[in-house]
Amino acid sequence: MAAVNGCRFGIDRKAWDLPFLAEPEELASLRGIMRLHLTMWGLPHVIESAQLCVTELVTNVITHVGPQTPTTLAVAMNDNRLRIEVIDPDTRALPTLLAPKADEESGRGMALVEAVAERWGVILRADSKVTWCELATGLRTAADHVGGSRVERAELLLSLCCSERKLRSTTNHFVSVGGAEEAAIDVIADLLHWLRAHGLDPDGALEYAQMHFETESGRDAD
Repeated sequence: MAAVNGCRFGIDRKAWDLPFLAEPEELASLRGIMRLHLTMWGLPHVIESAQLCVTELVTNVITHVGPQTPTTLAVAMNDNRLRIEVIDPDTRALPTLLAPKADEESGRGMALVEAVAERWGVILRADSKVTWCELATGLRTAADHVGGSRVERAELLLSLCCSERKLRSTTNHFVSVGGAEEAAIDVIADLLHWLRAHGLDPDGALEYAQMHFETESGRDAD
């Protein structure tokens, strides 16, 4: 199976948006929604920066436009960047990058966004404005994934299994992640059977592999 930009299993990260009323009480829910979606998108390393940007962009609406403002959060991939947009109906109160004094608690919002985002800006429309920022993800394409040598080896193995099972999508060159997941489960089960057939302990090997996975995942998150 041919690889595209090194990725054999394209992740379909569909753009989404969420209308809400801008209130301080909504911030925790918005951060939770960002965590959920970015975890599903395989982008755990971007979660904290994305949550910070959402918090500051929405807080900017609450502070400078007003509480209860009808607002929309829109999230998408822009090539290999994560794009976050906060849309509100006020075309006058424009976000400004300030340099607050050390003892000032306000005015830091866009400075924080500037610090973590690769770029940001404002788009004025006839009846609304879009304050947006884009975060670097380390991906090569919008359908790419993070990983290292272990992920690459697993992809090679799964691509062979999926080719044998003819799981390639009929609409594009990618195998769906769902199809690859089924193949991965089959491979794990096959390896457990292999261990038992050779007089080894499948449960012990599975537990040891899980321990290695958790240790390495924790190291990657640091």
